[in-house]
Amino acid sequence: RQPGGAADVTFAMAAGPPPPLDPPVLPAFSEEGFGDKFLRKTRENPLVPLGCLCTVGVLTYGLISFKRGNTRRSQLMMRARILAQGFTFAALLGGMVVTALKSRQ
Repeated sequence: RQPGGAADVTFAMAAGPPPPLDPPVLPAFSEEGFGDKFLRKTRENPLVPLGCLCTVGVLTYGLISFKRGNTRRSQLMMRARILAQGFTFAALLGGMVVTALKSRQ
């Protein structure tokens, strides 16, 4: 007789209790809409939406300057847009670090 045969498999299945058929009960969370989630996230880290608004504002002003033919101002605004995006990214990373440190405590 070789180990791992059909008799061993049948014995192994019969030896333990059958697996549970019902899935475990998960905790119920209240439905959070887009507006509620946006407000909660804005309260947690208000610098990210501020950085996004600054980025959009500078980008819009740069595009308007480009359309009017003011290339010098347009280039300046595109450089300012990069700075605003960098600020937004730094605020996002800072918020993630703060959230991670809060969850550890």
